[in-house]
Amino acid sequence: MPANRCPNPSCEYFNRALPNNAKVCPWCSTPVGNVVSATPQAPNQQPPNQQPPNQQPPNQQPPNQQPPVQYQRPATDQSNYQVPQQTPVDYSTVYQPRVSYQPTPPVYTPPSQRAPALKLIHTTGREFNLVGEGGYIGRRSQSPGIAPPEIDLTGIPSEGIVSRRHARVDWDWSQNSYMIVDMSTNGIYLNNNPLTPGMQYRLLNGDSLRFGQDNLVNFTVYVV
Repeated sequence: MPANRCPNPSCEYFNRALPNNAKVCPWCSTPVGNVVSATPQAPNQQPPNQQPPNQQPPNQQPPNQQPPVQYQRPATDQSNYQVPQQTPVDYSTVYQPRVSYQPTPPVYTPPSQRAPALKLIHTTGREFNLVGEGGYIGRRSQSPGIAPPEIDLTGIPSEGIVSRRHARVDWDWSQNSYMIVDMSTNGIYLNNNPLTPGMQYRLLNGDSLRFGQDNLVNFTVYVV
């Protein structure tokens, strides 16, 4: 009578003789038969109900291996992240529009010295002085509120020939002399030459100045 043998190829007692009264393998508890011939297996074929070597069961980590690190979204990647607000730039204070250059015309500045004094001496010997560097020659108005001329000829003989605003005299720094302008109705004669109304003429020291055509109002010009 043949001996009992373990039919499990993966058991250590595979095909080994067991006691005759043994019904199961004492190692793997597989039922035993009289004679068991090992069934040849194809290459690279694993026994049934046995996992291939060096392969871990699913959902089971190998020993001495750390679990994978879970990715955490940074704070800037969260859905409630808000972009910091920046203060808007006021470009009106940065950009300055170009202003077209406009040259300033030169202004003539007279020297610090004062203009010489102008004096008119009447044929009666009466003197009339100009206060300041310019003004009118004429007669005082009888109407209130009207300022008298700078050279007031009121009271001289034949004063009716003289207009209220008979002439205008001003010191001209560019000409370095006083200039006279005829503004009258009876005319002005400078050194016996009639003046054109509205035109400027130079007054020099010693000039003869006559108002009207009748040779009744005569002056000598002094510039001192």
